[in-house]
Amino acid sequence: MIGLSRKRYVATLALLTLLLGSTSPVLADAAADQGLTIAREQDKRESGWGDYSSLFAMTLRTADGKEASREMRILSLEVDGDGDKSLTIFDSPKDVQGTALLTWAHKTGDDDVWLYLPSLSRVKRIASNNKSGAFMGSEFAFEDITSQEVEKFTYRYLKDEKLDGQDCTVVEQVPAYANSGYSKQVVWRDKAEVRVQKIDYYDQRKELLKTVRQSEYKKYLDSYWFPGRYEMVNHKTGRSTTLQIKNYKFRNGYTARDFDQTSLERAR
Repeated sequence: MIGLSRKRYVATLALLTLLLGSTSPVLADAAADQGLTIAREQDKRESGWGDYSSLFAMTLRTADGKEASREMRILSLEVDGDGDKSLTIFDSPKDVQGTALLTWAHKTGDDDVWLYLPSLSRVKRIASNNKSGAFMGSEFAFEDITSQEVEKFTYRYLKDEKLDGQDCTVVEQVPAYANSGYSKQVVWRDKAEVRVQKIDYYDQRKELLKTVRQSEYKKYLDSYWFPGRYEMVNHKTGRSTTLQIKNYKFRNGYTARDFDQTSLERAR
């Protein structure tokens, strides 16, 4: 402000904040707009890769340190004007080999999710009210592994904060879809590339339930950053799940037919 000393300027801001209150509609709208802007920027930077395949190694850990391992393949396809489609196929261990999960994410409305169980030779649709259920015994819920479309949340910018030496924005996002297992998520994104670094998940009682850290990012196609590691920790149970990802391959020529319901039974 012209003619206003720095001390008086800071004091004026403090007084305005006190008078307006933390729940001022003006401040709330600004925080919502800033949070949405950050989410849209992430979405823009992550769009345009077309399709990809990758290999996942999943490690499940109990609170007392016992481990179990699973290996899977994941195929994914971008869809113009809608959410991504993905197909997950389990290769090991033997008791889950051939199990396949097909997901059609949508920008609005419920996602479509089907599970193929080779032991029963049948496809089972996952009901929308079960999206908070655990994915194959891991600490990831079904809703965690579908594409996180911008339209599925409302947003509120909270603050800037350093995380592991990186300057990050911290944004609260509240699910705008029915039957979520979460009351909110708090997301740290680095300012340099707008990559998700950490998410805190809060249960319906508004207590911290889980935290995921995303790391080992690599850049593909000279444009797109994809993580090589996810580490999900359940604060209530002490269990955790690690996903290690390798062999990303892009633009394989996949079409919608590679992600229809018959693709579940074809998956091997």
